[in-house]
Amino acid sequence: MSLLVAGLVIADLLAGGVLERLDLEISEVVESWGLVDSAAYPAVWVVTQVGGRVTILAVLAVLVGWLAWRRRTLLPLLRVVVAVALLTGVVFALKHGLGRTAPRFPGSYFFHDDGRSFPSGHVANAVLMWGVARWQAVEYRLPARVQRLFWWLSVVGPLATAVSMVSLNFHWITDAVVGAAVGVLLLGVVHGLDAVVLSRWVRARGVRQSA
Repeated sequence: MSLLVAGLVIADLLAGGVLERLDLEISEVVESWGLVDSAAYPAVWVVTQVGGRVTILAVLAVLVGWLAWRRRTLLPLLRVVVAVALLTGVVFALKHGLGRTAPRFPGSYFFHDDGRSFPSGHVANAVLMWGVARWQAVEYRLPARVQRLFWWLSVVGPLATAVSMVSLNFHWITDAVVGAAVGVLLLGVVHGLDAVVLSRWVRARGVRQSA
């Protein structure tokens, strides 16, 4: 479903369809708010960092380190590494391949040398990485309050990131939609790779060490 959503949005945008016009209309409204030049800018910018790579990796480093120490397993670290690698490769391939310019440019250009707006890496990052964090919290039966925290971050984090990025006119709204779709798709890929390769490799390695 996420692949279908991303494909349909991309096709509509490349054809200059209704979604591009919607993007332009929303961007004009957002620009009229003037948040970038207001006293509210620092607070809204901080919210964008809920989807920032540094923020999320700092939290995941604590989570993975704790699990490695208490559970004697590197599986959570492997999952995070695979997720980051997939996210970096796919998002930057789309950004460079499509070259869509940010709302601050006049219009909504594609295949532009300076275009790095589409899709939103912050939103994709929030969906994928908070999803991975929640997965670990549930699988390793961390305390209920920790599981609830990561549940909220996995749900509210991407939404807050998308709203804040769009409200500052850093991204078009369709950048955020496709960013979320990419995040969901990649989370499914990481789950699949874990079931087929990662978990099996770790279990097999553990059996060999025990023997």
